[in-house]
Amino acid sequence: MPETSPLTPHFTLICACGLLFATAAQGQAVATAKSRFVFKDADGKTDSAEVVAKYAPKKIVHPFAKMDGSVDSKLRRAASIAEERAHAHSREQCWHYVKQALLASGAVSSYPTSVYAKDAAKELVSNYGFKKLSVRDPYKAPVGSVLVYNAKNGAGHIEIRTKSGFASDFRSKIPSPRPLIGVYSKL
Repeated sequence: MPETSPLTPHFTLICACGLLFATAAQGQAVATAKSRFVFKDADGKTDSAEVVAKYAPKKIVHPFAKMDGSVDSKLRRAASIAEERAHAHSREQCWHYVKQALLASGAVSSYPTSVYAKDAAKELVSNYGFKKLSVRDPYKAPVGSVLVYNAKNGAGHIEIRTKSGFASDFRSKIPSPRPLIGVYSKL
């Protein structure tokens, strides 16, 4: 039988421990490193992005709108109609869609004639019995109220406050960034 050196078992043990520690260290490095998704972009260049392992949703910044009993029920119906008919993206026909929703709900007796959205406030007040509310924050507007916005070089914008956001020719969770002329409603 061949003789083994007295150092061979120690050497074997030291090698095994070194291999074990190296494997553990590599596993630790892989666990702490962020996973990356590697892909080629449109130009053919290789790029990567971090893989999201845990989803953290944003908190609701603005709560749902409150139902105000003093607002005409036909305006709340107009808000529902506008939301049903709204698209995901603007068609640049906000006043047209709001007119149709107001007429379909019975909130106005005839089709409004003003061309520009920013002129709607005058017409709604003078011809249809709307009142300007003291609300200046679009998020605090009651459901069914009509929000009219100004624009320097354009038609402006108009939308109806819905329970979950705003609707005109498109639906949105946030109000228009344009300057607010006013919030109008029938009480």
